[in-house]
Amino acid sequence: MTDHPQYNYKVVHQFAIMTVVWGIVGMLVGVFIAAQLAWPALNFDISWLSFGRLRPLHTNAVIFAFGGSALMACSLFVVQRTCHARLISDGLAAFVFWGWQLVIVSAAITLPMGLTTSKEYAELEWPIDLLIAVVWVCYAIVFFGTIMKRRDKHIYVANWFFGGFILAVAILHIINSLALPATLTKSYSVYSGTVDAMVQWWYGHNAVGFFLTAGFLGIMYYFVPKQAERPVYSYRLSVVHFWALIAIYVWAGPHHLHYTSLPDWTQSVGMVMSLVLLAPSWGGMINGMMTLSGAWDKLRTDPILKFLVVSLSFYGMSTFEGPMMSIKSVNALSHYTDWTIGHVHSGALGWVAMISIGATYHLIPLMYGRKAGDMYSVKLIDLHFWLSTIGTVLYIVSMWVNGLMQGLMWRAVNSDGTLTYSFIETVEASYAGYVVRFVGGAIFLFGMLVMAWNVWKTRQLALSGPALEADAGSPEADAREVMA
Repeated sequence: MTDHPQYNYKVVHQFAIMTVVWGIVGMLVGVFIAAQLAWPALNFDISWLSFGRLRPLHTNAVIFAFGGSALMACSLFVVQRTCHARLISDGLAAFVFWGWQLVIVSAAITLPMGLTTSKEYAELEWPIDLLIAVVWVCYAIVFFGTIMKRRDKHIYVANWFFGGFILAVAILHIINSLALPATLTKSYSVYSGTVDAMVQWWYGHNAVGFFLTAGFLGIMYYFVPKQAERPVYSYRLSVVHFWALIAIYVWAGPHHLHYTSLPDWTQSVGMVMSLVLLAPSWGGMINGMMTLSGAWDKLRTDPILKFLVVSLSFYGMSTFEGPMMSIKSVNALSHYTDWTIGHVHSGALGWVAMISIGATYHLIPLMYGRKAGDMYSVKLIDLHFWLSTIGTVLYIVSMWVNGLMQGLMWRAVNSDGTLTYSFIETVEASYAGYVVRFVGGAIFLFGMLVMAWNVWKTRQLALSGPALEADAGSPEADAREVMA
């Protein structure tokens, strides 16, 4: 069952399934290129299998295919449930789904071919960029149009986060992607030199800030209260959290450009705003954690809630680590090392992936007319949780150790001022860390395969038996029951 008499569950179901599919694909590519760093011969001397070509494919797949599908599934579900209104247009919603899949497939074809702008997280060439802009505008029309036709005057805070993420990503993408086409497959940025770097990292860090943070906080503010069956700890704090995050995050990008030709005062502004950002980030994390007040015992029996709560722990950790790494003296040690890779993946695997997985486990049964979270096997969800947690810890700890070692080796000098270690010696010393990272990533990927099996069996179970329940409680209570 993917239809609902009041809501459009079909597009939610499609995006939820593709969240699982693209998660496996993106993480499989990630594990393969992690293996290449330990065993370089795995590129087989084939250009389109080289690390340089597959790395942007991996980042685009996990961020925009996996993460984007999760965000679209959850936002289009939540906006209907909390506004008590069907999506403004089923046809436009279908276009958003198929258009986004076309973007992803286009990326999967062009990036291994070496067709790239070389701008991190914005590598896709101009025809695909135009398609992204069209699909994203349609997504915004569907989302905000549904809010405009809402039957409840109140706009629940999760929709503020989703709305902020949609608007910000549209602005970021359009401005950073401005380019002069030379051919169908090649274009040149309208910006040059330092300005291009500044615009790129204004985009790059705010892609993290809005695509990978604000959007997933929208997921947190709906699914944590629903799964815990508790109201948000402080609804007022959630609103303050939103506006503080929106106001501060946009200034943090220059911390990616410490010790470059970017003016020193601009680097310092990025550092200061990154440190200030710690307050709203932890305010939101604490709000999510405190929502479990009186319901902590549920963690013993509810692995979906484990995913959601542990993801908040990783969110708190990575949003502490990020501001610390933006401090210039710390950045002098961490920059260009694997410490940065560990930081990114504490957020990407620990926060983004785990909250997406938890929300998807909540959603999938609803799409088949079952109770929220009523998957084929709770034990398999629990197994997936431990695989994800162990895999993430192995990954980030190995990169932290590698990063600190690399930074210290690079800055070590002899009494005569010459470098103590050559670059290749730091690479050799990093080998064990690369192997551990591969193992951690492989464990996480195996967890995604377990999830795919559980989803498939849930579908079969639902199709072979009567629907238990078409909804998770009263739709009219959805927004009110998660508010304090």
